[in-house]
Amino acid sequence: MDFGPILETKRLILRVPQAGDFERYAEVLGNEDAARYIGGIQPRAAAWRRFLQMPGAWVVQGFGMFSVVEKSSGRWLGQAGPWKPDGWPGNEVGWTFHPDTWGNGYATEAAVAAIDWAFANLGWDDVIHCIDPGNVPSQALAQRLGSRNLGAVKLPPPFEDALSDAWGQTRAEWAENRKRFA
Repeated sequence: MDFGPILETKRLILRVPQAGDFERYAEVLGNEDAARYIGGIQPRAAAWRRFLQMPGAWVVQGFGMFSVVEKSSGRWLGQAGPWKPDGWPGNEVGWTFHPDTWGNGYATEAAVAAIDWAFANLGWDDVIHCIDPGNVPSQALAQRLGSRNLGAVKLPPPFEDALSDAWGQTRAEWAENRKRFA
């Protein structure tokens, strides 16, 4: 089933998750380094249930994280986009990428497109990125995007014990920060 927006950047396609994305998604949740800051390693059955959250969010809320696919190969690289489950501390644009994609700028490229889409389509006045204080690569990405550390936030159950800082910026700040990616 195809539904939802399709975004294109120079190298990427961002679209609603599809069943064929699951294999590489399960690899992410099965990799200790990749899963460390997103709830830890998950067995395949739990990864499947978690995978279904994003298509479900698209159906129920009208938005969710996009699957990020490399244009040239069709390979699933990760996910990025808006995310706001019940009780979440703000309007998040988050990201998770397969470790074999790290260091190629895909997360930055996808996050820019996702923030643009969120501000243009969701009526949000700000965005945050909930990042574990130990997750230096995600902090660096947030800084590249122009976000700043707004301080510690409390996540809703079952994540209430997870350490998380909200990095973020306003719509007006994004309008300025976005110019560096033009």
